[in-house]
Amino acid sequence: MDKTNGNKILWIILAVVLVADVMDMLDLTVTNIAAPSISQSLNGGQMLMQWLGAAYALAMGVFLIIGGRLGDKYGQRKLFLIGIAGFTVSSLSCGLSINPTMIIISRLAQGAFGAMMIPQGMAIMAENFPRDMLTKAFAFFGPIISISMVLGPIFAGFLINADILHTSWRSIFLINVFLGFSGFIIAYRVLPKNNGDRSINLDFLGSGFLGGTMFFLLYGLIEGSNNGWSTISLFSIGMGTLFLCLFSWRQTTATHPLIKPSLFKNQGFTAGLTLGLVYFAVVSGLNYIISIFLQLGLGASPFEASLGMSPLAIGVIISSIIAPRLINKLGREVISIGLLTTAAGLFLFYVFINQAVTITLWSLFPSIFIIGFGMGFCIGTLFDFAIGDISPDEAGSASGSLSAAQQLSGSIGIAAITSVFFLSTRSEGFVYSMLLSLILIIVAIAVCFAIVRFLPQKRGEAQH
Repeated sequence: MDKTNGNKILWIILAVVLVADVMDMLDLTVTNIAAPSISQSLNGGQMLMQWLGAAYALAMGVFLIIGGRLGDKYGQRKLFLIGIAGFTVSSLSCGLSINPTMIIISRLAQGAFGAMMIPQGMAIMAENFPRDMLTKAFAFFGPIISISMVLGPIFAGFLINADILHTSWRSIFLINVFLGFSGFIIAYRVLPKNNGDRSINLDFLGSGFLGGTMFFLLYGLIEGSNNGWSTISLFSIGMGTLFLCLFSWRQTTATHPLIKPSLFKNQGFTAGLTLGLVYFAVVSGLNYIISIFLQLGLGASPFEASLGMSPLAIGVIISSIIAPRLINKLGREVISIGLLTTAAGLFLFYVFINQAVTITLWSLFPSIFIIGFGMGFCIGTLFDFAIGDISPDEAGSASGSLSAAQQLSGSIGIAAITSVFFLSTRSEGFVYSMLLSLILIIVAIAVCFAIVRFLPQKRGEAQH
């Protein structure tokens, strides 16, 4: 094969990997807008709205680390093909769902197969791309993933409004059938074969403990906010805490733990992991409740709500372009700037809906833009500082752990913040619920600001 054709195939591989990542980010965020429509259509109530976002992130986070290890053991090509095929079929199942149980199970399956698919792309590229081309390829990921994340809800609003073939919200899942089928055919033809290393050991027990932790915590939060803090919800949260202790114990005793214990001796990684857990919980929960507030509180249609969220996307895109130019000069202070800007936008949002006689979508644009502008400084840079001085042999475990933390914290954030939001909507109304949620989020942002002090001042600085 000549060099020109070889490079062409490598660029096709990059395109396939990017399509997989875009599908993941779109499906993580589209329910921000679609949740009320889906819940109304399937008679699922507020519990379904809470589970739609949490289920996907839960399954993705639990299986993400083990998904990467499965690729190492059985071959990245094989796991990528299984992942994209399963993701496509489960997307079809979401689009054809006839009741809440079916769509929640389908969302869990989407997340699980996505966790098999996503880690393989990076590994395939790292193994087969020349160093100079790998650098160029990675440059595409940050902007495309960030844009996919913020444009997902807008895209969902457009599809629901278009009502293609009278499919309403179902089209946001059915479009994955076309993308996934096309991606599978191309991937089957171009991805290099890899047999993996069968000697690699997998910690299924640790994965089980992590899964139990997340399931019981999420179920307890969602059940408690819907049906009162009964014995069942409190017992579930207690079980989640027990499984968390078992997971922590397993990580210190397992021969091949999911997260290398040596990583926690690195202050930068530990601070970055903690900051990521809090921050991405806040971001996921905030995006979700703003969309619900616009639709259920202000009576906006899904398309109108997607337009109302567009300033958030614009703000993220603009600051994502600015942030890389400032990192070398300001270091970790870029994240501090982002957090302060986000807090300013949240405060403006709070003041306006608390004092305004009439609240409209357009009147909320400035505060939503400022919130997004602050997010853009954090989303693409936070983990850069966490893994900047990680040794090469720890890089895989570190990046997998951080990605899983992002997904898991997203599910916790959606469950926790929507629990607070729905707790008082029946008695106090949507404006009061939104104000209460904003106070909680501002407090969480203040916690994030304190944690930033423990990150390395500059990327790549060792802190142990």
